[in-house]
Amino acid sequence: MQKGNIGVTTENIFPVIKKFLYSDHEIFLREMVSNAVDATQKLKTLAERGDYKEELGDLSVRISIDTEKGTLTISDRGIGMTAEEIDKYINQIAFSGVTDFLDKYKDNANAIIGHFGLGFYSAFMVSDRVEIVTRSYREDAVAVKWSCDGSPAYEIEETEKADRGSDIILHLAEDCKEFLEKQRIQDLLNKYCKFMSVPIVFGKKSEWKDGKMQDTDEDNVVNDSEPMWTKAPSTLKDEDYTAFYRKLYPMQDEPLFWIHLNVDFPFNLTGILYFPRIKSNLDLQRNKIQLFCNQVFVTDQVEGIVPEFLTLLHGVIDSPDIPLNVSRSYLQSDANVKKISTYITKKVADRLNSIFKDDRKDFENKWDDLKIFINYGMLSQEDFYDRAKDFALLKDTEGKYFTYEEYRTLIKDNQTDKNDTLVYLYANNLEDEYAYIEAAKQKGYSVLLLDGDLDVPMVSMLEQKLEKCRFTRVDSDIIDRLIVKEDQKESALSKEESDQLSQAFRSQMPTMEKANFYVEVQSLGEEAQPVLITQSEYMRRMKDISRYQSGMAFYGQMPDSYNLVLNSDHPLIKRVVEDETGNCSEALKPVLAEIKGLDARLAVLRQEQGKKKPEEITQEEKDDVKATEDAISEQKNKKDQIIAEYAKGSDIIHQLIDLALLQNGMLKGAALSAFLRRSVEMIK
Repeated sequence: MQKGNIGVTTENIFPVIKKFLYSDHEIFLREMVSNAVDATQKLKTLAERGDYKEELGDLSVRISIDTEKGTLTISDRGIGMTAEEIDKYINQIAFSGVTDFLDKYKDNANAIIGHFGLGFYSAFMVSDRVEIVTRSYREDAVAVKWSCDGSPAYEIEETEKADRGSDIILHLAEDCKEFLEKQRIQDLLNKYCKFMSVPIVFGKKSEWKDGKMQDTDEDNVVNDSEPMWTKAPSTLKDEDYTAFYRKLYPMQDEPLFWIHLNVDFPFNLTGILYFPRIKSNLDLQRNKIQLFCNQVFVTDQVEGIVPEFLTLLHGVIDSPDIPLNVSRSYLQSDANVKKISTYITKKVADRLNSIFKDDRKDFENKWDDLKIFINYGMLSQEDFYDRAKDFALLKDTEGKYFTYEEYRTLIKDNQTDKNDTLVYLYANNLEDEYAYIEAAKQKGYSVLLLDGDLDVPMVSMLEQKLEKCRFTRVDSDIIDRLIVKEDQKESALSKEESDQLSQAFRSQMPTMEKANFYVEVQSLGEEAQPVLITQSEYMRRMKDISRYQSGMAFYGQMPDSYNLVLNSDHPLIKRVVEDETGNCSEALKPVLAEIKGLDARLAVLRQEQGKKKPEEITQEEKDDVKATEDAISEQKNKKDQIIAEYAKGSDIIHQLIDLALLQNGMLKGAALSAFLRRSVEMIK
């Protein structure tokens, strides 16, 4: 029997491995099975080269549990080891001491195990003692047994083993007995070993018999050793890809389509990426891409390898060239990762472009689902915008699709304003903005439907990218001011009539939480609506963007800003003006005369004071100006009260206001009931 110490200069290495190097204890099983698979693959390679001429036989890696002994065993029939190889590969750890080791890697523990090949020692995270019973594939090899209790001391002795390969026997620690549970091991094998390249056997398959589940004689192979991404795309059919998708994501809808990655220069990369059917809840859909290294599961946290916008995709990526940390659980940023990310972006763009060119109708049918991926990519990655701008689509309110260039050509003649700016009209909701959409169509305008999660930031980006244009929602102004082609027609009303008309409506506007209303009079033509409510494009867009950008949150706290536009050409508004004049003119005459006189007096006072230096103006003169301003304010309040008293009793004013609110979904509760009662009374 040989005894000795593992080649480190301190006895603290195993606590470091157990507590420091690995953040997640469960990955020990992946490391053990991966080593067994590697040993098996090496034997297969030797046989292919003619260096091993015996029968290979069953090459399965087998995992077994012995609850009585408290052991978990991983067995393979690979190349095995001699006593000399154990001494070389197991007993020597390639650094001088834990102190230097920790000093060197204290800020980057992620590099350690991958750097030093310490995967085997993850066994000590869960074990009080680890044994290796192994026999080399070499002729006349002697079986040996290696044993270590978690200190640097080990023992190695000859033993009996009938077959080549290795058995790794883990005597599980008291606090790790969970790994003696069949379901726990089954779950870990499904997670980490589902696609390893040699069969992994864990117990026997079971079936329902005599009222209970019973084991059969058939091995329970837990993995698919030849997964889809390892096969040539030319050998696969659509149903193969969809079947594999269902295997990966049993509860998901059928994917839109997929991209089969297969590159061997300047790096190795294979995989299949699927476009799932999603429209919202971006964050809930992330972390669905599984990263493998030579068919060994590594992580589903693929940021850094897959461009951020493509983390919404599903599927698998397998690359031996991606640098991994000690526990193969995190990625290190390096040139290879950047190259892979760039390649995937290009591959996805090329695939989308080919679908668009080969079958545009099919592409359009998928657009509503695809839009969230493509828009996210164009917003987050400049080079993807450059690739996608030729196949990205805009959809109008009639369900027709256009490329950016096609749509520009469609609207440039009719939707260019007097400043030579191209105006893209859009709606967010077909039903809520129906009247505004119809008004635009009557003018011969086209209206886009932008109802996606990312359409608000997309609008702002496109205004920067596309030449001399602006996007305007159809309800952001009256139709004649959405695309101004000539100077506005003046209202036939005098300024005084317009002011009094505005005050009549303003005085009767309801008070709504987080909503401000401004009233204006415009000449819109007799055929246009008598009253319209519009919402400022700028303020609404700022409030929408505040949901995406935390630095603009203050916009989200501001009240919504609406304009109540009165059409001075409409017969009903003309009737209100006439009725208001008839009911208020006598009461207003003295008030207006008083205001006129006070305005004249104030103008004279200010003119006189304007000739003096500020220090020459007496307090008496300042008080005189202040008293005159207060008197004007008092008279204006009287005027407003007279108009408000009239408006309060005007059913036409209330009906017109309520109709405008109703059209915008803003008339509810008691106000809606009052409107209905009034409507019945007015048509009796």
